[in-house]
Amino acid sequence: MSMPRLKILFVVSECVPFAKTGGLADVAGALPMALAAAGHDVRVVLPAYSVCKRYLAHQAALAEALPEGTRPLAAPAVAAQAAAATSAAALADAAPSSAAPARVAAAAEQGGGAAPPPERFAPRRLPAPLGVPLGGGEAWAAVWETRLDPGAPGAPAPRVYLLEHDALFDRDGIYGDAHGEFGDNLARYAFLSRGALQLCHALGFWPDIVHVHDWQAALVPLYLNVLEHRSPLGRAASVLTIHNLGYQGWFNKMQLPTTGLGWDQFHRFCLEAYDSLNLLKAGIYNATLVSTVSPRYAQEIQTPEGGEGLDGVLRDRGTDVIGILNGIDDAVWNPATDPHIAANYSAEDLSGKRLCKAALQREMGLDERPEVPVLGLISRLATQKGIDILAGALDHILSLDVQLVVLGSGERWAEDLFSRLSGSSDRVRVYVGMNEGLAHRIEAGADLFLMPSRYEPCGLNQLYSQRYGTLPIVRAVGGLDDTVENNITGFKFEEMSSMALGNTVAWAVHVYRADPAFFRTMQLRAMKKNFGWAHAARQYEALYRLAISRRTGRPVGSL
Repeated sequence: MSMPRLKILFVVSECVPFAKTGGLADVAGALPMALAAAGHDVRVVLPAYSVCKRYLAHQAALAEALPEGTRPLAAPAVAAQAAAATSAAALADAAPSSAAPARVAAAAEQGGGAAPPPERFAPRRLPAPLGVPLGGGEAWAAVWETRLDPGAPGAPAPRVYLLEHDALFDRDGIYGDAHGEFGDNLARYAFLSRGALQLCHALGFWPDIVHVHDWQAALVPLYLNVLEHRSPLGRAASVLTIHNLGYQGWFNKMQLPTTGLGWDQFHRFCLEAYDSLNLLKAGIYNATLVSTVSPRYAQEIQTPEGGEGLDGVLRDRGTDVIGILNGIDDAVWNPATDPHIAANYSAEDLSGKRLCKAALQREMGLDERPEVPVLGLISRLATQKGIDILAGALDHILSLDVQLVVLGSGERWAEDLFSRLSGSSDRVRVYVGMNEGLAHRIEAGADLFLMPSRYEPCGLNQLYSQRYGTLPIVRAVGGLDDTVENNITGFKFEEMSSMALGNTVAWAVHVYRADPAFFRTMQLRAMKKNFGWAHAARQYEALYRLAISRRTGRPVGSL
């Protein structure tokens, strides 16, 4: 039985390639494309931050550079609009955002070489401004329309709408700056949430599913239930995905009027938590279904230890809380085609991985010793990522005659620790900051990969590592536990301690040296696992149909 095509609206606070601070942006960029490839009509709404407008200007410039006959008709006009919307200095420096996928960055670097693919959609500003109720009045947004670039000729490209309101979004930083979170974040994300629904009215787009992500969009299900119940939008089911329960959107209760909602919504089964506003709590209670980014994390957040104060709320929803693993963009993270690495390779021919290891050792200034296992770490250098227990295990780990390559930034003590080690040890090298190309080269050149997280809702690097035949060493929590099979595709430990981590690294190094044939078998098993977004998209399709069935009281297609 063929399943009907769904209309799906994503409301997100960040999305690759426009703006990124974390894994949410990767999901918001990849999942809509996988759903569109399955035949669904998918639209994405996010704010037009200053970094987004710089990206739009760059996108318009690429479109204008297309050969005659392939150039979108709107390109010159859009370039002019972008120039009006962005300062001349910003346009002069226009380049892909730091979050742009490798294919976008590569297109930017081509210069006078091969033209970008004609499928690239020139952004345009919609002719009419959008009125958005905010507080006791109305704010106005310009709306930019573009598309996600699927990177393949003829592939479906979901529409993206960016809401431009300079007073709210035209600033450095996404959620805050060096001084902390922005004080008007409630107004900013109430504007996004209400604006996304107002945009549906303006477009005449009536989604079957509204898929919202984290606290920044968690007001949307509440708005649907309270403000849109008599409109065509009121028929839409909603799914709230929690990427990290540690971020909940707490605000002073006296800011409630900013949301446009009444005090009748300030109660324990909606917005109220400890006499404050909690946007994520309201979303959990009002969404048709709630999802998280791994099955194990869906269980963990319903316990006092992992629930961040909302475990009782999540237990109230019971079986309405469902875990679905994130996928990876296997066009970007593919050792057979990766342009960032010294040699391409695959599960059928691993010889290129040895060349990648030697190249990584040379690049990082390590002795080029093929027999020495190289350990990789790409992480936010923070206690949540288990860097403290790694610090306690370093003497043991380095005594095993290994090399360690670290890429990341974070807490000052951790940056200082690895920087000192890099300067004093000939077996440790660190790059403080983020470098996309180096991240690929570490995944390809390392033999083992460290992820000793305290908690990890899903995690991506353990998926990249398996794809590249670099066996992950992980703590058995969240998505790490769901995606790594102990002694089959990686190595796991339970106890959050330096001793447990050190002993597990010692076991992995022993397997590497004492039984290289078994180690290679593990690599091949890991590389053959399917972590692509197409698999995750099928699970989300089933989730959407279940939500629609719950909302409407009738089944939709096959569940």
